[in-house]
Amino acid sequence: MNFRQLEIFRAVMVSGSASRAAELLGITQPAVSRAVAELEQRTGFDLFDRVKGRLIPTPEGQLFFRDVTTSFVGLDSLRAAAARIRDFGSGTVRIASLAALGSTLVPRAIRIFRINNPQIAITLQIASSAAVRDLVINGQFDIGLAADEVDLSGVDHSAFASFRAVCVIPADHPLADRPNIHARDLDGMAFLALAPEDRARARMTEAFEAANVRPQIVVETPNSATICALALAGTGIGLVNPAAADGFQERGLILRPFEPPVYFKAHILYRPDAQRARLVREFTRALNEAARSGGAATAP
Repeated sequence: MNFRQLEIFRAVMVSGSASRAAELLGITQPAVSRAVAELEQRTGFDLFDRVKGRLIPTPEGQLFFRDVTTSFVGLDSLRAAAARIRDFGSGTVRIASLAALGSTLVPRAIRIFRINNPQIAITLQIASSAAVRDLVINGQFDIGLAADEVDLSGVDHSAFASFRAVCVIPADHPLADRPNIHARDLDGMAFLALAPEDRARARMTEAFEAANVRPQIVVETPNSATICALALAGTGIGLVNPAAADGFQERGLILRPFEPPVYFKAHILYRPDAQRARLVREFTRALNEAARSGGAATAP
């Protein structure tokens, strides 16, 4: 059996007669009858009973039509995907992001991107930077946002943005009234720390060592948003990526500039050749616009 025979059989089933199927397909009625007969020969059973010149589907024909319909649904989906790829380079954009940006900056970028691409499907997954790298390098995702401690070997990448750390403080904390927080202010304070492998954590440690201070680490966590939640609960104070602090000020968390400056740095990761796709380039521009509107320093 071939695709044309299946197409003609489907047209007969949908239209209800060979003559209407011929009109739909722009062929002659004898051509329809011949194709149906050839398909019956291929399947080994009758698809229709011939009753006074009419084609009445047999039970076997109706069962076969269900499977044919399923196949055509898949084919229609492929046609739609091909049209999206032809017009846009891809029908979907798949993004993986570290948590600090995935719940704040990336949603803003998606909103910007969808202004010009409302019909494009978007997949967003939040993961650790190492997992983001794996998802991109394995070709499962088109774009990844990862912190600068991630291994960049073997993956297309570019510098994305730097976010200056802010100090998050419970509203009733002794330091809450200060306009700025210095490293020396944190000596002996209950401190909420990032995971040791985080490069921003290493930069904070350097700042503390330079000021000859030692905060009391009470909790370690890999996520800035978790530090915000812990600080809001009164567990201690911490230094976080400001992108992860969105919404916490409205709930009563105090954010203050920290001296000396400490930065969270992020990279954009691409699967091989993804940068050539128009939608990927557009989403990268949306990410940069979202970062600039949020006050981050983006790479040129």
